Amino acid sequence: CAVAMALIVLCFAGAGSRVSLSGGTYAYAGVAFGPYIGFVVAMSLWFGSQVLASAAVAAVFVDTLAALNPRFGEPAVRAAILIFVYSLLAAINIRGVKTGSRVVQTVTAAKLTPLILLIAVGLFAIEAQHLAWPGMPSKDELARTSIILIFAFLGIESALTPSGEVRNPARTVPRAIFTSLIVVTIIYMGIQIVSLGVLGPDLATNTKAPLAETARRLLGSGGHLLVLVGAAVSTFGYVAGDMLAAPRGIYALGRDRLLPSVIASVHPTYRTPYVAILIHAVLCLGFALSGSFQQLVVLAVIATLIVYLICCLAAIQLQRRNIRDEGAVPFQVPGGPVIPIIASAIVIWLMTASTRQEFLAMGAMLVAETALFLLMRVRRAPDPTTA
Repeated sequence: CAVAMALIVLCFAGAGSRVSLSGGTYAYAGVAFGPYIGFVVAMSLWFGSQVLASAAVAAVFVDTLAALNPRFGEPAVRAAILIFVYSLLAAINIRGVKTGSRVVQTVTAAKLTPLILLIAVGLFAIEAQHLAWPGMPSKDELARTSIILIFAFLGIESALTPSGEVRNPARTVPRAIFTSLIVVTIIYMGIQIVSLGVLGPDLATNTKAPLAETARRLLGSGGHLLVLVGAAVSTFGYVAGDMLAAPRGIYALGRDRLLPSVIASVHPTYRTPYVAILIHAVLCLGFALSGSFQQLVVLAVIATLIVYLICCLAAIQLQRRNIRDEGAVPFQVPGGPVIPIIASAIVIWLMTASTRQEFLAMGAMLVAETALFLLMRVRRAPDPTTA
């Protein structure tokens, strides 16, 4: 997955160094293929990488609480927790971005500590036989597993969003996303190697809180509690960060009249995009209540893979048209169109691992996005009788 993402990141780097506009993948796709494709990218990224991803992580948050106290896993209590979390975060962010950002900063500061501690201690407790290579899985198993593992890298494209506000984007943007990729890969490989090396075959059966069980064997009950609390803080922090940033994406689309203008409504007192915040919170809550982590992750990844495919193709188009900022030297993707073509093929291969129901769900998403784009286009068209 890291190798596949590296090829996709090369495409991001090539596109990001040629289009120095804020908006990231939305901007690149729009310049390369026009406003409709740009709209599909913006909506698919919001729905997949933000709404569905937030709902998936919220599900993990409640599972983590259930590992601390089984009562939290009861359906009614689980639903109450999710409703409380999204209501609380919506209220905080409607009150103001400063309050929301403080919440995110507070929970972000602590969430990596348990993971780094787990890796540092666990590397000295690995049992070598647990890491023995069992043989190559089938290509279907590999694709299906990879489409879940890619979730670990979702969000790496967020480094592209402020390209229009970055000095020397041809150099800065590629450096940012490659650094992100390397750091994420090292941390996740460390976690995986330690967990497998300590738990062995038990890792496959411990689906609710595998890191907590790893910490329990390494550090006793104190380590188990530390990792569970760290996981709860981390997943809550993810949802809080998403609630801070994601609504502003659809707010911008409403402001630009690509979505109904009511979505761009600003609270009269707090001056925050309260309608966009409420819409995002309600959708995230609905999916968190109705789906499991694995179901939501797969749908989130498939929606985001649509965006990645378009951006890989955009890298070819932007290079072919020689789009660049005046006087700037863009990042050159090695091999010209070869890497974007390979990356596109990998994305398509990963998407083939989706089930019929998942494929139909993503098809429905694209149909809805198309209908919404056409509807908004008709509404924006000038009335000939008033000309």
